[in-house]
Amino acid sequence: MTNTNAERLQAIAARVAACTACRLHEGTRNAVPGAGSPTAEIVIIGEAPGEQEDIQGVPFVGRSGKYLDYLLNLIGMSRNHVFIANVAKHRPPANRDPLPDEIAACRPYLDEQLAVLNPLLIVTLGRFSMARYFPDAKISKIHGQPRFDGGMAYYPLYHPAAALRNPDLRWDMEEDIKRVPGLLDEIRKRRAAMNGEPVPEPTPEPTPPPADEGDGDDQPPKQLSLFD
Repeated sequence: MTNTNAERLQAIAARVAACTACRLHEGTRNAVPGAGSPTAEIVIIGEAPGEQEDIQGVPFVGRSGKYLDYLLNLIGMSRNHVFIANVAKHRPPANRDPLPDEIAACRPYLDEQLAVLNPLLIVTLGRFSMARYFPDAKISKIHGQPRFDGGMAYYPLYHPAAALRNPDLRWDMEEDIKRVPGLLDEIRKRRAAMNGEPVPEPTPEPTPPPADEGDGDDQPPKQLSLFD
């Protein structure tokens, strides 16, 4: 009997929780392997867990997570529609940047998660996850510019924390995220053509979000289970 995606992802998460391959596991509360839909067409990859993520074991909580929720809401989605992970699976001390050897130690887990999900679209948030697919590029130059690769695409965006620190980036961030439904349609067409299948119907227009943008306080969203 073949294991389901959820079972395979759970097995990877269990290995992440027990991992001592780099120094990042020292002094942390919880590993943060990733969370979301086990059948997601979109995988969102961030940089590394922060304090709230370390406490809850869930990626993107706190203000950045709340803003990410708002961005997903702009395109009629929620965390239930995507899978969210980071290039580093434990919190770096004092929220410093993850080091190259730490990212390398975590890479096999992320690679396995992507192999299980086989997403249509990989959205990178910030420069560390961007570097997986766009080495030596600058986020200010390539944000919002997808790169197609067969039946999938890579899509670099600013990190939500950067947009919260610098309000001038918010317009770019929100315009970039609004392109995601159209990108999904394009990738579905490409994948269907590759497989000799009928062209799928386009994605319906998303429902407009509520007026409250949802980033006005520091209250974290309700904790999610690993798979919803």
